[in-house]
Amino acid sequence: MKVLVTRAEDEARRLAATLAARGIDSLIEPLLAIRFRPEGVKVLASFLDNVQAALFTSANGARAFAAATARRDFRIFTVGETTAAAARAAGFTRVESANGNVDDLAALVIARLKPGDGVLIHSAGSVTAGDLAGVLGAAGFTLRRAVLYEAVAAERLSPALRDALARGELAAALFFSPRTAAIFVRLVAGLETHCVSLAAVAFSPAVAAALEPLPWRRIAVASSPQEAELLRALERSLETERSA
Repeated sequence: MKVLVTRAEDEARRLAATLAARGIDSLIEPLLAIRFRPEGVKVLASFLDNVQAALFTSANGARAFAAATARRDFRIFTVGETTAAAARAAGFTRVESANGNVDDLAALVIARLKPGDGVLIHSAGSVTAGDLAGVLGAAGFTLRRAVLYEAVAAERLSPALRDALARGELAAALFFSPRTAAIFVRLVAGLETHCVSLAAVAFSPAVAAALEPLPWRRIAVASSPQEAELLRALERSLETERSA
C-alpha cells in the first residue's frame, strides 16, 4: 500500500524520502507547480531598504527569496521548521521558527522585534493564507509583501494516480494546505467513491475542512501544524488500518 503525497515537486520528493526511511512507499502527485517570477530580483531589490527581518511562510518563499538576492545577512523568521530548514539550506544563519501557523509567526515577530527598528519583508506567493500584514500592522509594524513566486494549480490528475485510486493501491493521502485539498476535491470528480478506502491526513483543521466533501474512510488531523505531527497522524492511521 502507498501513501499519496500532494505537495509541490521539490517538497514532495524530500517528503517521499522521509517516508521511505520509515518503510512507507509513496506516490507523488504535485497539485501545485512552483514558478519563481522572473522579475523577482528587481521586485525584491526595491524592497530591501531599512529591512530588519524577512518573514517566510513557506519553504518556497525561502527559496524564492534566496534566488532573488545574494544577501544572507537578514534575520529570518519562519512559520515552521520545514521552512526554517529551507532557509538554512539557502545560506541564512539567523533563523527562528514559530513552529506553528501564520498567527504563531506574527506572535513570534511581535515578541522578538520592535516596530521602530525597521520594516519587515514577507517573501510571498501570488496566493497567501492568513492576515500576516493585518496582525503585524495592528502591532505597529510595517510589512512589505514581495510576491516572488506563484503556485499554479494542476489541471487534471495523472493517469498513474487515477489508476492507483481505481485499483485501491493507496492507503492514505497527505494534504498540507486548504488550497491543495480543494484542488484534489475538484480534480477527483468521477472517482469520489475510491476515496472510501483512504485515510486523509490533514496538516490543520482548515485543511481537514476543505477535504470534507469527499467520502474518506477517515480524516486525521495533525495535532499541530508541523510536518512531524502530520507524520505521526499518518502512522497512527496506518496502524489503525493494520489492526482492522
